[in-house]
Amino acid sequence: MVPPEMQHLIDPYWYQFQPMNPLWHGILGFFMTVLGIVSITGNFCVIYIFTTTKSLRTPSNLFVVNLAISDFFMMLCMSPAMVINCYHETWVLGPLMCELYAMFGSLFGCASIWTMTMIAFDRYNVIVKGIAGKPLTTGGALARIMGIWAFSTLWTVAPLFGWNKYVPEGNMTACGTDYLSRDWGSRSYILVYAIFVYYIPLFMIIYSYYFILKAVSEHEKAMREQAKKMNVASLRSGEDANKSAEAKLAKVALVTISLWFMAWTPYLVINYSGVFRTLTLSPLGTIWGSVFAKCNAVYNPIVYGISHPKYRAALFERFPCLSCGDDATSNGDNKSQGTVVQEKSSA
Repeated sequence: MVPPEMQHLIDPYWYQFQPMNPLWHGILGFFMTVLGIVSITGNFCVIYIFTTTKSLRTPSNLFVVNLAISDFFMMLCMSPAMVINCYHETWVLGPLMCELYAMFGSLFGCASIWTMTMIAFDRYNVIVKGIAGKPLTTGGALARIMGIWAFSTLWTVAPLFGWNKYVPEGNMTACGTDYLSRDWGSRSYILVYAIFVYYIPLFMIIYSYYFILKAVSEHEKAMREQAKKMNVASLRSGEDANKSAEAKLAKVALVTISLWFMAWTPYLVINYSGVFRTLTLSPLGTIWGSVFAKCNAVYNPIVYGISHPKYRAALFERFPCLSCGDDATSNGDNKSQGTVVQEKSSA
């Protein structure tokens, strides 16, 4: 079913498999349509609200906007192309579009990963280092964002210059890096790429949230001891007395790390399985790693946008139809991490 102009890019390994069942192509096409609509809409809202609301235009929030931009363009580029190819049950857009598809997927994926890392590190700098940390300026944030895109571009263009290459995946409806070639050049790219775009960011995110939780835990302990000395139940008032900042922050950290791990690990495992031939890869199995990675662009607006109290308030103000009761706008409820920081700084 593969068009003649694409056949030279197909690794012989895939010839042992029959074409995928058309039903799977239909399911994948429908799934990618839903993912694309939800991601593009959600990330557009994040970009629109954060850039048009004065109180949200802070240096730290530039990272959130950059994350939304990379996720927005990832799904804008990935979703329509994959839906078209799922409809035809094979890649019909030609070799050049295959390279561009994989290249932009790599670019926006890498940019998203390192932007999430910068968000975690910025929170670490504010919460753990406090007043001892160097405040993030708009110029500093923009410099880091430019660095992220430059770094991501280097990894993106490397396969175009011979260090690995972009080829169709086993399902023939998406393209990615070549993890089946046995030459050392192709294999080394996958291994080095994994270090700089998976292991280092994952380590930095875990490191940042570990010390954030530790700092907040110590702060909470100090507040409890101070409350005992003052013979009061808590230094917090109202509902906040029953809410632990460390518990809320632990949930944010756990959700952030877990979703990140679930999104990118399957694709890493597939690449490693191809490089080391440790698992038998099937066309259907490989596509799910790619789909899970794209899901990251769907829930990032929720994790980094909707969980932000000021963003929620601005969103419900602009779009009242999204409000689910009084709770939506009056959420002095869940204190943001910034509130925790202010308490910590003033303690």
